[in-house]
Amino acid sequence: PTINVEYSKELRQTILSGMGEQHINYVKWRVTNEFKQNIEIYAPKVPYRETITKIATAQYRHKKQSGGAGQFGEVHLLVCPYVEGQEAPKNFKIDGKDVVFNFKSQEITDLEWGGKLEFYNCVVGGSIDLSFMPAILKGIKSKMEEGPLTGSYARDIRVYVYDGKMHPVDSKEIAFIIAGRNAFREAFRNAGPKILEPIYNVEVMTPADYQGAVMSDLQNRRGILGDLGSDKGFSILRARVPLAELYRYSTTLSSLTSGSATFTMEFADYQPVPGDVQTKLLEAYAAEDKDE
Repeated sequence: PTINVEYSKELRQTILSGMGEQHINYVKWRVTNEFKQNIEIYAPKVPYRETITKIATAQYRHKKQSGGAGQFGEVHLLVCPYVEGQEAPKNFKIDGKDVVFNFKSQEITDLEWGGKLEFYNCVVGGSIDLSFMPAILKGIKSKMEEGPLTGSYARDIRVYVYDGKMHPVDSKEIAFIIAGRNAFREAFRNAGPKILEPIYNVEVMTPADYQGAVMSDLQNRRGILGDLGSDKGFSILRARVPLAELYRYSTTLSSLTSGSATFTMEFADYQPVPGDVQTKLLEAYAAEDKDE
């Protein structure tokens, strides 16, 4: 049998920064040699997020008829980016026509993985009964838990449901869950989707003789250098660095400075990845999905 090791949060961070590698190798040796079990150890995955950068609309009809009771639900929705402190806009252009939305109901969710989802019911004329709105929202949330780009969590999105259709007999909760999920997925893909990556504040304390080498290495890791300082003969370098570039940083830093430097890292925020990085991530996800 094979053991897939899932690390605790603290151990993942230790491994990510390059520390504790000897300990992990020792654990692997013991499990393999003493317990006669195969063990696979993977590099920790970067917790990317997905969001959108522009407005898009989509509609989806779910219709199923298989002898017995059928399923029917149709959802038309619009998505746009959520911006902190900005009031939800109501004026849009759909299919070349100016439209003003009136909010019948709304639900604002602070997502467990960070960011927000704002959901607005703007349906007029009773084309979708109010009782189906929770089902549409449920479908949207289920897709946000597995974003369309890389399967990462999606965040910071406003969704307006403005039209649709229902059937007096065949419309059920499951039909609107599916319709909401698929309409959201299509709109998301057309709304300038962007992958976000976690950025960390990194502070390095190094002897002045190694300052240039450390700075150059941080820049090669897509780091943005900040303030420089000094303390008791040591240079203090501060930078914002993507988490994806910090794997085994401790090992590299030790090699660059002959083991004389130390560093700390603390989560700062999420920022869009560069275009070339996004392309590589999309290709990697597509290849992984194909293998599965």
